[in-house]
Amino acid sequence: MKKRIVAVLVVVIALASVGFWLFKTGRIGRKPPPSNELTLYGNVDIRQVELGFRIAGQIKSMQLEEGQPVKAGAVMAELDTRALEDQLHAAQAQVAAQDANLKKLLTGSRPAEIARARAAVDEATAAQENARTELDRTERLVKEKALAQANLDTATAISRQADARLASANESLRLFVQGSRIEDISAARAQLQLAQANVASVETSLDDAKLVAPSDGVVISRVKEPGAIVSPNDIVYVVSLTHSVWVRAYVSETQLGRVHPGIAASVITDAAPAHPFKAHVGYISPTAEFTPKSVETPELRTDLVYRMRIIVDDADEGLRQGMPVTIKIDTSGG
Repeated sequence: MKKRIVAVLVVVIALASVGFWLFKTGRIGRKPPPSNELTLYGNVDIRQVELGFRIAGQIKSMQLEEGQPVKAGAVMAELDTRALEDQLHAAQAQVAAQDANLKKLLTGSRPAEIARARAAVDEATAAQENARTELDRTERLVKEKALAQANLDTATAISRQADARLASANESLRLFVQGSRIEDISAARAQLQLAQANVASVETSLDDAKLVAPSDGVVISRVKEPGAIVSPNDIVYVVSLTHSVWVRAYVSETQLGRVHPGIAASVITDAAPAHPFKAHVGYISPTAEFTPKSVETPELRTDLVYRMRIIVDDADEGLRQGMPVTIKIDTSGG
């Protein structure tokens, strides 16, 4: 009797063990996945950006350490700008000088300058009249043999000089009245624009002396330190961008017709399988390639696949660079 009871207990225990194993492995107690659900495997692919200054200089300060978050537009580092500030002052002074020169040409001659030119004309006119009177008197005396021919020659030369001085005074007066030439004004205006462009260039360099975060992210590498001399090609920070986060996956040629850009998806991590991330298919490569060795798929690795980009809509710190994930796509709507 006891042997029969023991045998029954052994059978019951064996059946219970088999049932528990079937439950744990999903053979019973769980519904099989729907046939319209496509399962893919991939890795998180967060973008990284290498940041540096656009100009050369000496680093004055660096505000962030590795692992710290950064917001878009935040100043991450600055260069010493004393030399640039001196250049800006010199360029601004040049603008002021060219602006004053242009205004002078546009204003033209002052009334006092015109009055002085008129006085010079009057003086030259009087001198001319006096020279002509003296010439007439000398000619008469020479004809009367009262003076030598040399006196007539001297009076003639003095009269011609007076005529030339009067012509010069009249031209000077005309130039003062007309004002500056259009060509001179255009040249002065161009010089002013050149000086203003130099100011803008120095101001741009001053803006470039600040290293600004292009978008939200996390500092993953601080390459330089304050005091270092950097050139435009040097990397100062490496930042992992927070948005957008996507998953790189591959779909086989036989499954390609079941997915399309925009279709909804879920991204599941091994760390939190009960909390999937909402996502959607953002890109499907138009060309096929061989399955990478790092991707696990049920198909043979020699099969051709198409690269996909699944964009995560509600990504958080639970997704890390290179993390393996599982992608579930409901293709019933596709």
